[in-house]
Amino acid sequence: MRVVLDQEKCVASGQCVVAAEDVFDQRDEDGIAVLLDAQPPAALAGDVRQAAAVCPALAITVQDD
Repeated sequence: MRVVLDQEKCVASGQCVVAAEDVFDQRDEDGIAVLLDAQPPAALAGDVRQAAAVCPALAITVQDD
């Protein structure tokens, strides 16, 4: 699994962090999401897919290897 985050699309809602805190964080200055792990372990796949699904800006893409 590979995760891509388009920070230009991000609206700083924080939903990705709530869904997958081991994979996403937010910048302190503006709340824009930050990708912590572009290739998270399989155990986090469900959380990452949930984060992509709840992102209001559709800024997260999940690609299967």
